[in-house]
Amino acid sequence: MLMKGRWTKDWQPVQKSDRDGRFLRQPSQIRNLICRHPQPDTASERYFPAEAGRYHLYAALICPWACRTLAVRALKKLEEVISVSVVSPVMTEQGWRFGNFPGATPDHLYGSDYLHQIYTRHDPQYTGRATVPVLWDKKLDCMVNNESADIMRMLNQAFDDFTAVAIDLYPPALQPQIDHLNQWLYQRLNNGVYRAGFALSQQAYNEAFDEVFATLDELEIRLRLGPYLFGEQLTESDIRLFVTLARFDAAYFGLFKCNLRRIVDYPNLNRYLARLYAIPELHVTVNLNHIKQGYYSIRKLNPSGIVPLGPALEPLAEAG
Repeated sequence: MLMKGRWTKDWQPVQKSDRDGRFLRQPSQIRNLICRHPQPDTASERYFPAEAGRYHLYAALICPWACRTLAVRALKKLEEVISVSVVSPVMTEQGWRFGNFPGATPDHLYGSDYLHQIYTRHDPQYTGRATVPVLWDKKLDCMVNNESADIMRMLNQAFDDFTAVAIDLYPPALQPQIDHLNQWLYQRLNNGVYRAGFALSQQAYNEAFDEVFATLDELEIRLRLGPYLFGEQLTESDIRLFVTLARFDAAYFGLFKCNLRRIVDYPNLNRYLARLYAIPELHVTVNLNHIKQGYYSIRKLNPSGIVPLGPALEPLAEAG
């Protein structure tokens, strides 16, 4: 991590734990916003105007948090509006690195070797972890935001003047329900698999494991009612769920010890996953090679570094 702008030690997957061994995720620190039509009284350092070509997204194809922002960018057809750089999936002693892996890219803006150099470019005294995603302002040469939930919302709403796509992933009529479901999904499943995988005690692992599978069981029942979590309407909640399901059998089931059942063992969840995977804009965010190479490079969980050959993607082959 960075300490006052200096890289201080090798990257570690466990960010912080409580006294009972529960994994605690570091909150995102940079939370500025991009607005479609900022008003004069909000023109402060926290608000940026939406402009085509001004912003750049740093992402990782292994990372579910980054891939949900890539999914919104693709669904809203913002590829020509917001440029992207993709880090290598294999974590190094200095964290995320650019290039040197099929499907990864250089840092298209500054030619940096490591993502942490982007953080210190924003703030030479930055202290904290250098995480993806990052939304960067090329005009002001600074970071706008490194919280994926914020970035999803901004890409969904702020850039509508630059796209003909009318889809709204956070429709006003569903916002209270979406917010409630998102929080439930985050605690119990999206972050729940990490709470299981990085638990430092049996008690912490058991708690997380039980919540993960209780949540999957509830979702299996819910998805009997319609193609998406809110019936016929695709929302950001579906994207949040999709990125976790897409990684579950390949990484979380074995490496994170979430091994009671696979997604393929849930008929409704498996059909749902296949249905979303068949959407081209979501399909392109799933790179199984990055996912497996990245997760299985975590030496704390996989000291040998051996990457399993399976599973194949047959469960995702048909939408059903």
